[in-house]
Amino acid sequence: MIRRFARPYARAIMDAAGSPQKANELRGELIQFAKALRSSPELRDLYANPVDEATKLTITAQLAKKMKASDLAAKTLEVLVRHHRINDIDAINDALQAYVNKALGVAIAEVRSAKSLTADEIRDLADTLSKKVGKKVELDIKTDPKLLGGFVVKIGSEIWDASVIGKINKFRESLA
Repeated sequence: MIRRFARPYARAIMDAAGSPQKANELRGELIQFAKALRSSPELRDLYANPVDEATKLTITAQLAKKMKASDLAAKTLEVLVRHHRINDIDAINDALQAYVNKALGVAIAEVRSAKSLTADEIRDLADTLSKKVGKKVELDIKTDPKLLGGFVVKIGSEIWDASVIGKINKFRESLA
């Protein structure tokens, strides 16, 4: 679910980037900063506390330089610091991903699989789902042994259940 406050920031990033492809590249840079932020409780605390804004901006600029961030990424981070939204960067990245995917005609499929899928299985599943929904599909795969076998796919509000546990549950329902 995209948080409401994140949409205007994501929209502004899309506009500033100039194209969905550039916005996606920028999102990649912002993800790197978000990883650094998640891995450092001290950094999160710095941005959460009422420390001098100039100090926050200096530290942010140094981190952006160390990460070899583009000028646009550094400027985006600066804006997020100034608006006290830097600790919300994950939500903003999620909203940006939704805008980029919509612009590029990409659907995200959340896949729960009973076992790890091979590269061929992943490619075949992505191709099959792409044909089914009429868009390029990117897979977000998680392993869930409780399924016993098979997989469950969710794209938007549609769910396809090809799991053993799903078939068992359908069989139970038919007996009731």
